[in-house]
Amino acid sequence: MTLTAAAPAGVAVRRGPGRPRDTDLDPQIIAAVLDLIDAEEEVTVSRVVERGGVSRAALYRRWPSLTTLIAAALDVGRTVPPELPLDGDLRETLFTALIGSPTSIDASGYSEARFRQRIRLVMADRALQRAYWESHVSRRRGPVERALRAGVDRGILRHDLDVEAAFDAIAGAAYYQSIVRGEPLESPATRSRLAAAFDITWRGMVVS
Repeated sequence: MTLTAAAPAGVAVRRGPGRPRDTDLDPQIIAAVLDLIDAEEEVTVSRVVERGGVSRAALYRRWPSLTTLIAAALDVGRTVPPELPLDGDLRETLFTALIGSPTSIDASGYSEARFRQRIRLVMADRALQRAYWESHVSRRRGPVERALRAGVDRGILRHDLDVEAAFDAIAGAAYYQSIVRGEPLESPATRSRLAAAFDITWRGMVVS
């Protein structure tokens, strides 16, 4: 699917003077974008306006670009995980949060079809990929990254630990199973590989 707009993706859509934003229309606009995505139709400003029954002005007041609107739509159903306990068994806390169940690492909140559409769209559009990362994905990493930093402060994890790289190593194993190998995250074989990958990463993180 090619993403096009009145302006190129990632280019700000101008906000002119007018009425203040009506938040009641936000779900209506998001739903229109998701309808287009699920139907594998090209997402354009004109089609969103037509499908959502809103004006262009209403759309322009809400999102600075079509890219940020699509990123918001792709994140529907996802939530920011709760904060993790910073005391107790850190290994168990991290394992449970990242690997402990399929819903820890999968596209919980929406269907596999929507998840695959998300992957396809962001891989086809680097601007969308960056917008989705900066506005949505990076926020969900916070609880685990704070727990990792707490582990460094407690002397459990290496003082020179690269927290972001540690997160990427663990979560990346899960994405590899789903995206590259095409394996269901709930299968016993996949769970076993993920547990082994976590153990390898953990041994590299802890103070020896």
